Amino acid sequence: MRFLLLAVLMSWPAAAQVPVCQAQREGMTACFDGRLCRCRYEAGGQLTGRPDGFRWDCGGLRPDCRPAPATLPQPDAPPWPQYIPPPQLWIEPPKPR
Repeated sequence: MRFLLLAVLMSWPAAAQVPVCQAQREGMTACFDGRLCRCRYEAGGQLTGRPDGFRWDCGGLRPDCRPAPATLPQPDAPPWPQYIPPPQLWIEPPKPR
């Protein structure tokens, strides 16, 4: 029975270690889910319902830290689009006689 419990615990996937935001790490940045987060001190209050402390700032104004796309534009590509629509010609109808 102990062997079975040990086997189950060994096969459990390891959780990623998230660095703790604390006073020693203030100003440190880390990439979480494609967002560059920063460790900083945030004041708490009754409105937020949180105590004062250090927290990760991953707000919407923080920059992305995702890698660049794997495809690059071709260096010999023309600056205009590949498809140029035909010219619009106005042909006047013949005048009635």
